[in-house]
Amino acid sequence: MPRMKKNMGVQRVQDIASTISEDTIPAEYVRSENEQPGITTVPNTVLECPTIDFSDPDEEKLLKQIFEASTDWGMYQIVNHDISNEAISKLQAVGKEFFELPQEEKEVYAKDPNSKSVEGYGTFLQKELEGKKGWVDHLFHKIWPPSAINYRFWPKTPASYREANEEYAKNLHKVVEKLFKLLSLGLGLEAQELKKAVGGDDLVYLLKINYYPPCPRPDLALGVVAHTDMSALTILVPNEVQGLQACRDGQWYDVKYIPNALVIHIGDQMEIMSNGKYRAVLHRTTVSKDKTRISWPVFLEPPADQVIGPHPKLVDDKENPPKYKTKKYSEYVYNKLNKIPQ
Repeated sequence: MPRMKKNMGVQRVQDIASTISEDTIPAEYVRSENEQPGITTVPNTVLECPTIDFSDPDEEKLLKQIFEASTDWGMYQIVNHDISNEAISKLQAVGKEFFELPQEEKEVYAKDPNSKSVEGYGTFLQKELEGKKGWVDHLFHKIWPPSAINYRFWPKTPASYREANEEYAKNLHKVVEKLFKLLSLGLGLEAQELKKAVGGDDLVYLLKINYYPPCPRPDLALGVVAHTDMSALTILVPNEVQGLQACRDGQWYDVKYIPNALVIHIGDQMEIMSNGKYRAVLHRTTVSKDKTRISWPVFLEPPADQVIGPHPKLVDDKENPPKYKTKKYSEYVYNKLNKIPQ
């Protein structure tokens, strides 16, 4: 049997993966037939969601592309975004190195089971129906703003971990500003209005590293179950191992991997603020039989006490009534993680 770890008896998937035999996985990782990727993935078809050149000097064209991709797809990839390949490679190298440390060194960063925060090293995140589990371990910590950072959850090993993450956060700022501006203008709002609505300079950048070890039965398991992100936006870089899938017209497709592109997801808060004009993308993650997949999403989130609802300029009593409730972000998160209707 895989050995149990000291952390409240929580078993890490990385540990299970290193000890199980060929062609078997524990029952709690076997998805129901309507979720099993071996049955539900459209075969031999890679979904080419929009790829957008972020350096295009024609802002009207860029605005139109972002608007259409955000309303029709809720997911797109941006290239020529000015974040160097080197900065992305460094972020990926230090994250990979952390997950390759001995287990007891990783457990130093384990999340406190009594904490409401998601920050720290862990395995389970949300209440899963039927007690099923995802084939993934993760590390969460905030990388911006400085006032929100808790360095207790930033690995000390490798020694360059902090520098690589700070550099990446700094590089993200221009991309974040430009995305919010374009999304705001696309809705007919002033350039800064959406950013202001999600907290302005207090907007939180929450980094998550997803670590998906090789899985003997990738046809039966999922890394992360189908979901939309709670954030306003998510900016993700994966490693080269295929795994991201998006739901399009009720079908599941692999999303094409583009080296060094940033994958953008419209999240729930953006859908809410736009009163449904922009669409949060339903996506999930599959795993590989012989390769480790790793991804680095950064969730751009409002501060916990920020009240989010449809933007007042986008709703009225007659033509455009609000389609979503207005509430504190912390309340939204609690409801979603505990499967409580919003």
